[in-house]
Amino acid sequence: MRRTARLLTGTALVVAAAGLATAPAYGGESASLEVFPSNAVPGGDVTVNTAACGDDGTAAGDASAVGAGTFTLAPSAHEGDAIGQFKVPPSAQPGTYEIVAKCADGKQVSGDLMVTLASMRQQVQPRGSVKTGVGGALGPDPVQTAAGVAALAVAAAGGTWLLHRRARGDRF
Repeated sequence: MRRTARLLTGTALVVAAAGLATAPAYGGESASLEVFPSNAVPGGDVTVNTAACGDDGTAAGDASAVGAGTFTLAPSAHEGDAIGQFKVPPSAQPGTYEIVAKCADGKQVSGDLMVTLASMRQQVQPRGSVKTGVGGALGPDPVQTAAGVAALAVAAAGGTWLLHRRARGDRF
């Protein structure tokens, strides 16, 4: 039993040491190029930003992979980011494209843009009737709905007449 415990403890120490050896030496995240929206349609506007260039940094953006050419990223008051925009060409084909920005200090960052033919923001309006189990058994046809309402009215009138007759004491 004691030998098994030593073996397991030794294995755990080796695994922990290997995990520490492969851990990153820095605590912060590396800056990247953020693309908004990440899914765009041909002809749509795209905004990119990065914090890699520093508070007063500028960058040259390159969206030639998607056919948009170059654009400039300028310093912004938003958390020290450099921000730029470009338009996806109407002739852009669906796919994923790498957008690159090179800071004035030489640092290069990149992000992905996915071009789709349909807008992801497009809302679909519901059609048809809702199948809740309450009513609508005959469907949304107005003639059938009117017939059902008339049948209910006749039943209500008949029931009222029968209750009134019973209250008077008339026998059937």
